[in-house]
Amino acid sequence: MRVTALFIGLALAGPAMAEVARVKSSAGSAFVVRGAAQLPAKPGLIVEARDQLVTRKDGRLALTFIDNTRFALGPNSNVSVSKFLFDRKTQRGEFEAKVNRGSLAVVSGQIAKNQKDAMKVRTPTTLLGVRGTRFVVNVP
Repeated sequence: MRVTALFIGLALAGPAMAEVARVKSSAGSAFVVRGAAQLPAKPGLIVEARDQLVTRKDGRLALTFIDNTRFALGPNSNVSVSKFLFDRKTQRGEFEAKVNRGSLAVVSGQIAKNQKDAMKVRTPTTLLGVRGTRFVVNVP
């Protein structure tokens, strides 16, 4: 009976979050915010969907997603990974990020290259549909 209750409790808790990216490099004050936790962004740190990427005035952060999309955040930046779904077999998925503040340089990966409008980057005033390219977003 206890085992069944434990199994049902785990099922109701929802799926565990999975790796969507890894920190490649960081400098200065750079963090990954996951729920209430603020994790120092050290190389190798796993990034999950719904994590927030934060740098302070002396911070920089670079990461690579599992579809080979690359992000580079400049100082005073706050970027949320709102949605990330990727099927390694088909190389298709969905990716949405929100630049709340600061600068973000992007080199898109397989999601944007294999599926029109599957990658989106939001700012407080715009929505960018990414179609396999390199670009920089700056939000004051």
